[in-house]
Amino acid sequence: KFPGLRTYVDPHTYEDPSQAVHEFAKELDSACISIDKVIGAGEFGEVCSGRLKLPSKKEISVAIKTLKVGYTEKQRRDFLSEASIMGQFEHPNIIRLEGVVTKSKPVMIVTEYMENGSLDTFLRKHDAQFTVIQLVGMLRGIASGMKYLSDMGYVHRDLAARNILINSNLVCKVSDFGLSRVLEDDPEAAYTTRVRKTLYNNVLYWMRTTQRIHLS
Repeated sequence: KFPGLRTYVDPHTYEDPSQAVHEFAKELDSACISIDKVIGAGEFGEVCSGRLKLPSKKEISVAIKTLKVGYTEKQRRDFLSEASIMGQFEHPNIIRLEGVVTKSKPVMIVTEYMENGSLDTFLRKHDAQFTVIQLVGMLRGIASGMKYLSDMGYVHRDLAARNILINSNLVCKVSDFGLSRVLEDDPEAAYTTRVRKTLYNNVLYWMRTTQRIHLS
C-alpha cells in the first residue's frame, strides 16, 4: 500500500449526505467556471467541457457534469455521492475531482478534462495505430488505478473501457464511480482476489479486440 493510504469511507453511511460532500469535495464558486460546449449526456444531466479559473491559479480545462432541471432530492443526493467518492482518491490513474457547485444552480461536479475521451471510442477511432508497448502502458495505468482502489478497500464494480478516460499523453484514468461500492469485511471479500486476477485479462481483451493484437 502507499504510505499513509487512507481507507475509503462510503458516503451513504452519513446520516446527512451533504456532510460527506463537504468533507471530501471542495466547494467552487460558479463564477470561476465557464462552460464551452456539451460533449455528452449522463444519467443525471449533461456533460460539458469548460474552464476553471481559481484566484491566484492558472486556468485549466475541465469536464463539468451538470444536474438536470427538475431533479428530485434523491437524484441530487445520488449525483453528488459520486463527488464524495472521487474526492477521497488521489492517484495518477484515477480521475481527479476539482470540486463541486452545490450552493447555486445548476449543481455541478467538476473534474480534470481528458482530451481523448473514453478508451473504447478512442481505440476504435485509432484502430491498429498503437504499438504493443503503448497498449501495455495503457494497461499498466488502468491496473495501477484499480489496485489503488482495492488497497483502499473499494470496489469499482463497473470496470469497462467506456469508463476509462485517456488524455493527450495516453495516460488512462479510471472514472465513473456511480455504481461503485465499498468492500465489506466478510468472507465474501475474497471477491477482491478474483478481481485482481482477472483485471489484466479483461483489459488485455479490450486491447486485443479493438487493436487486433495477436500475442504469440
